[in-house]
Amino acid sequence: MAKKKKKSQSSTLVEAIIKGIQEIKGQNIICLDLRKIQNAVCEHFIICEGTATTQVSAIADSIKEEVKKGTGEKPFHSEGYENSQWILVDYITVVVHVFLPDVRNFYNLEDLWADAETMAYA
Repeated sequence: MAKKKKKSQSSTLVEAIIKGIQEIKGQNIICLDLRKIQNAVCEHFIICEGTATTQVSAIADSIKEEVKKGTGEKPFHSEGYENSQWILVDYITVVVHVFLPDVRNFYNLEDLWADAETMAYA
């Protein structure tokens, strides 16, 4: 009988975050796996976007709610609610970036971390 592989804490966290984003219809969701990159600031970056500042805020709130429900974790830090053009939610091993499309294009985090393995979500 094969042993069932136990999910890592960060993969459970990633799943809860993705669910929170999808609940509010976040768009262009990607997960950058930074674990093989030397001196990376965390294990995963999750990047997505909303079409308006109200949606960006709602996505960030939904992420916090789903993660709390699914894992019991609260974010270490979050910022960006003042303008809601780019909200960062930091769970130490996973950092989430929720952008407006033009702000995401301007900062282009995907290119900054181009060496990372990328997973896209619908």
